[in-house]
Amino acid sequence: MENVLKKSIEVGGRTLTLETGRMAKQAGGAVFACYGDTMVLSAATKAANPREGIDFFPLTVEYEERLYAVGRIPGGFIKREGRPSEKAVLSSRIIDRPIRPLFPKGYRNDVQVVNTVLSVDQNNPPDMTAMIGASCALHISQIPFNGPVAGVVVGLIGEEFIINPTIEQAEKSVLHLAVAGTKNAVMMVEAGAKQVPEEVILEAIMFGHAQVRLIVEFIEQFAAEAAELGLAKEKEVFVKAKPEAGLEAELREEAGPALRAVMYTCCTEKLPKEERERLLEETKGAFKAGFLEKYPEQGAAIAGILYDLEKETMRTLIAKDKVRIDGRGITEVRPISCEVGLLARVHGSSLFTRGQTQIINACTLGAISDEQILDGLGVEDHKRYMHHYNFPPFSVGEARPMRGPGRREIGHGALAERALEPVIPCEEAFPYTIRMVSEAIESNGSTSMGSVCASTLSLMDAGVPILAPVSGCAMGLIKEGDDITVLTDIQGMEDFLGDMDFKVAGTAAGVTAIQMDIKIPGIDREILHAALMQAKEGRMFILSKMLEAIGQPRAELSPYAPRILQTRIHPDKIREVIGSGGKVIKKIVEETGAQIDIEDDGRVFIASVDAKKGERALEIINAIVADAELGRIYEGKVIKVMDFGAFVEIIPGVLGIDGKEGMVHISELANHRVAQVKDICKEGDAILVKVINIDQATGKVKLSRRAAMRERNIQE
Repeated sequence: MENVLKKSIEVGGRTLTLETGRMAKQAGGAVFACYGDTMVLSAATKAANPREGIDFFPLTVEYEERLYAVGRIPGGFIKREGRPSEKAVLSSRIIDRPIRPLFPKGYRNDVQVVNTVLSVDQNNPPDMTAMIGASCALHISQIPFNGPVAGVVVGLIGEEFIINPTIEQAEKSVLHLAVAGTKNAVMMVEAGAKQVPEEVILEAIMFGHAQVRLIVEFIEQFAAEAAELGLAKEKEVFVKAKPEAGLEAELREEAGPALRAVMYTCCTEKLPKEERERLLEETKGAFKAGFLEKYPEQGAAIAGILYDLEKETMRTLIAKDKVRIDGRGITEVRPISCEVGLLARVHGSSLFTRGQTQIINACTLGAISDEQILDGLGVEDHKRYMHHYNFPPFSVGEARPMRGPGRREIGHGALAERALEPVIPCEEAFPYTIRMVSEAIESNGSTSMGSVCASTLSLMDAGVPILAPVSGCAMGLIKEGDDITVLTDIQGMEDFLGDMDFKVAGTAAGVTAIQMDIKIPGIDREILHAALMQAKEGRMFILSKMLEAIGQPRAELSPYAPRILQTRIHPDKIREVIGSGGKVIKKIVEETGAQIDIEDDGRVFIASVDAKKGERALEIINAIVADAELGRIYEGKVIKVMDFGAFVEIIPGVLGIDGKEGMVHISELANHRVAQVKDICKEGDAILVKVINIDQATGKVKLSRRAAMRERNIQE
């Protein structure tokens, strides 16, 4: 019999089961996590030796989607999974962020956590299941890890918080908040909300963390039982290498005052980023070169001590003196400049500048058929609003190869998209596909929140009737013992050397998106409350500056944007508009140049930059699907004369397609007796006729000239 451990707990009214000892036994730690019918295999493995010559922790978190998990075969020519979907990238990030701060400082062994999604029940989120599985796999492995962590999603329907909402509940919820943490503190928050007040957001975080605490305790019990069964490995004891005796004390004594002097100069003179970096690098470089002569084998240790000194000095400046490296106050936002209508031919554009962070944003409006097709594990198969973010190397003064978007770019674009999605008008009100692109052309802190602001400006410049303008602000934290300082509008150095990056976006009415990353072992309710309230003040200030540039969406779209006309036809008429092999719709497109999209429910969208051509396409479609209306009077054209009456075309044909016709019996041609039809009309004549009957079985239309003349009071 296999030595297998399997334990379960109830989470959100469903069963979460963890199992180890049956699968992937050569991994450092492997856990098969099941939540309902969602199943994820998480495996954590480390390299035997540390990687030489690096100054970072080489952690890789993979989230592998398998389309067989939802019973689907990949689309496209190559029938296998390719590069990770955007959802997979975001899921790997949401797992990475709460676990990364919990590894020992200075650990340099490669650690890889692979989460393979094997089965998906749409009512049970695989990303949270994977996070729990990954945390447990690390916890039972030999890898030094100060966890475990766990995560849940919190929804809000009415005034009730819900753990891990089902699909039906998620559709009603005004909040989708993922919260992860240890038993004692919150480590990560990721949220999208429909203008939810800060106080409610805080309660949701605390509500979610209470459930997280229970799951963490369950993982600890699981790991303890696994150890008893020999299924958990003994933890590696990591001891950070110490510098040569006397080096640290000597370097601190000499370099510490010099670094403090440089930082105070930067602060008092309010030097820009590049000047600060130059002075600090020159100062550190001089000490490094001098000490390398005395300690030639201690290069890495010298660099590490100088980094620690720089970090400690900046943090002391903020924590004790309450001033920042650029001379700002703790709650002060950097100077803001907003421009709209920047790019001549795009549909909407803006330039948002906040200090040394600068974003160009462009809004493109397209037809419904331009929406993005999603090939993933979720229930959504298309997306009509999207936000993309680019971060070229010149934005930080670097020269390096440019590749496709990385995880950071995808994450920042998704955050800005989530922030604005609640204010995007529905398809019925604004039948366009919307693509936003943010180009981070200069960066010194929170380009993602800059992208939110720039996107709002572009949307209004494009004339998109957004429900409310959205702004965003990034908050930071310096925690030195009991001394806590929350910073508004952090810049790059404060993010890099600080303890928290807490991004909050929203309207005047409430929060629309949150992303929080922590570098210390968690924060409590008091800090979260302070950060949320301070963020609200910051983003309201930023919003006021934005509204000075453009106060509301423009009344008219750009002349270069397509005009979209809508109509609805009976679904049975769709085949008439499309025609055999698409011949009819191709003819309409050829004649008008318009783009035509027809939905299965009969909705028709006609997009054309030239409004007149769009209207012509609409006329043609209306003519194709038009039917004779009982009791209506038409001015028709006589197309054939017979002894017993005349055939009259009441709805003209278009594009070579026959029109709609009816027959006027000789007795219905006039109020008096008509001897011959030709006495009243001949082929080509225009005459008034009224529809007096439509045969439901054959569709034949019976017309009357006599009734039309009488109704219009026309004397013969």
